[in-house]
Amino acid sequence: MNDKSLGQHYLADALQTFRDYKKLAERAFAQISDEDFFKTLDEESNSIAVNMKHMAGNMISRWTDFLTTDGEKPERDRDIEFVMLPGTSKDEMVAYWEKGWKCVFDAIEPLQSDDLLRTIAIRGQDDTVVQAINRQLAHYAYHTGQIVFLAKHFKSSEWQSLSVPRNKSAEFNAYLEKKMAESTGSPRESRLDEVVDFAKSKQ
Repeated sequence: MNDKSLGQHYLADALQTFRDYKKLAERAFAQISDEDFFKTLDEESNSIAVNMKHMAGNMISRWTDFLTTDGEKPERDRDIEFVMLPGTSKDEMVAYWEKGWKCVFDAIEPLQSDDLLRTIAIRGQDDTVVQAINRQLAHYAYHTGQIVFLAKHFKSSEWQSLSVPRNKSAEFNAYLEKKMAESTGSPRESRLDEVVDFAKSKQ
């Protein structure tokens, strides 16, 4: 594998991972009521809606004009991302969420291997494109985990699993082995889809 193909592999994998985080969060909050969407566990915790608002605000700031301007845009008000304004609807938050993710994909999809070591700035500090992507992968994984945790908490026993169910790891490994044997060289599904399909088959 040469440097260029390694770079393209990294970009493709990063894109797929971002898409999986988005899908994971959406499959989680799709299971809950509008009331639970805005509910917090205590005064110090954030609701699913607030997590989404913060993630989208970060995405719009970080990925707009990704290669040419600082990732912390002067018009961003980060503090307000953690405040849910009265009258805000779930549909409005989902639309804002989609706007944020569009910025992510519009910025990353055109990138080439030669872009990976270019320098971009975030709050005046220089990062390579690789560092910037890795930074956001970690950030979005963190908040996606919070969204899934909250949705699972609110649904309780009615939760539809988005991961390998308890005591089913051996079955899942066998399921993957069978799928790989039947694939005949066709591209694999996303890792998330494989897990969710298996979980559904056990419900």
